[in-house]
Amino acid sequence: MHVTIGSEVKQCLASLKGIESNLSSLEIRTPDEESKRIFHETMVIVNGVVADLQQRVIELEVEETQYKGF
Repeated sequence: MHVTIGSEVKQCLASLKGIESNLSSLEIRTPDEESKRIFHETMVIVNGVVADLQQRVIELEVEETQYKGF
């Protein structure tokens, strides 16, 4: 089975979204305010990476038709 760069990027994006969700859950559940802050700040950083990677997926689909719909 041949895995394209596009499908690998999409898998990475899905993993990052899962991490973002986990950080959000940890922020909500932890009683420690310092930990809440750290989880939130990290979630914001991951959110920025997710946004950048989503943009890259769009660019891949435009630039490389073989990635469309992967």
